[in-house]
Parts: sequence; structure tokens; C-alpha cells
Amino acid sequence: MFSGAQHLQNLHPLVVHFPIAYLCGAALFYFVAWMFKSDGFAQSAFWVLVMGALSLAVAVASGLYAEQGVMLSLSVREHLLQPHKTAMLATLGICTMLTFWAMLARPFPKKGRLLFLFLLLVMIGVMTVGADFGGRMVYDYNAGGNACRQPIPFTQ
Repeated sequence: MFSGAQHLQNLHPLVVHFPIAYLCGAALFYFVAWMFKSDGFAQSAFWVLVMGALSLAVAVASGLYAEQGVMLSLSVREHLLQPHKTAMLATLGICTMLTFWAMLARPFPKKGRLLFLFLLLVMIGVMTVGADFGGRMVYDYNAGGNACRQPIPFTQ
């Protein structure tokens, strides 16, 4: 049905962009809610955070499921896949904590609000680093596709 997806080794590349978009959107909405003291933006931020957390769980699960089947040389696994996995598991941990915190103090924590906002930025930063490792695997080493002969050894 989707000709662009026919070369994919797994579904992970199809789902990873949802948490990136949702979590960046949630952080933006929370910052706007804080700056303008807007309950409407806080409500939107909360629901976008929940969607981000759910989509992140799906992305991490699909990545863990696909890990063994991805054709990568051992050097690429060591230098790119492992740091990607570590960063994304850390992102999931931070996101889970923030989502539960937001659920308990719905929609936007009043106590520790600046810490909450700071941790949102930390989460986005960790996710960005992890996504960069993932992007390098895809674009430099053809992870997830069959366009090039595999495995391609790691190079600086």
C-alpha cells in the first residue's frame, strides 16, 4: 500500500516522528501557558504531553523489538545504536515522570513549575541527542532499509 515503506526492515521509522512532534509541541504549549498564565494552553499542553508519552512508549517498544533484526555492523551498534537506545530510554523515563507529575497536578504543576519546565527542556535535549544518533544510523548506515549492502562499518 505504501511504496515508500516497502524497503523498511521494521515499523520503527514510521512511528518515531510522532513523539518528537508531540513532545516538542507540549513543551512549547507549557511555556506559552506559563508566560501568558493561560489555562487553555495548559490544558492543551497536558493532552499533547499525554499523546507524546503514549507515542514515545510505542516508538521505544518498536525500537526494542526491532533492535536485533536491524542489519548493522558491530562497530555501528556500539557507536550509534547503543547511545541512541540509552538516550531514548532516558527520554522515556523523564517523559513518564513528567506525565505522572502533570496528571497529579493537572494540567500544569503549580509547585515546582520552573523545575517542571526545566525538565521538559532536558527531556527535549536528551531526545534530540538520541534522535541524532538514530538519524546517523538511518542516513549514514542505512539502518531500517535495504537500499545499500549491509553491514556498513562505522567511520568517523
